[in-house]
Amino acid sequence: MTFPTQRPRRLRRNEILRSLVRETRLSAAGFVYPMFVCPGSKVRKEVSSMPGVYQQSVDQIVEECREVAALGISAVILFGLPETKDATGASSLSASGVVQRAVEGIKKAKLNLLVITDVCLCEYTDHGHCGV
Repeated sequence: MTFPTQRPRRLRRNEILRSLVRETRLSAAGFVYPMFVCPGSKVRKEVSSMPGVYQQSVDQIVEECREVAALGISAVILFGLPETKDATGASSLSASGVVQRAVEGIKKAKLNLLVITDVCLCEYTDHGHCGV
């Protein structure tokens, strides 16, 4: 079969019809908001290479999640910045780790957010590689 020489535009006639057949719809509900969790309390430190993005302690993360949910964003992804690093990334498994505590805080706040966690070990290892 060859490509048609005539391409009818019947599905582009008006905005209502176009919106019904559109493949991609961008809205706040489709966004995933990245957050960087660090140890401590009342910490909110801007990431110099990403203006407007902050490393935050768990208490600050929960407060920002309230704002994120109010904006209609439906998901956050948490990246952890641990207190200690080693060759195997052992602190990523700690029940008292920063990401684990942030997840717990967000869930306790009963926010209607999908919470995604980063599983890469690069930030937890002393050599900076993603795997052991």
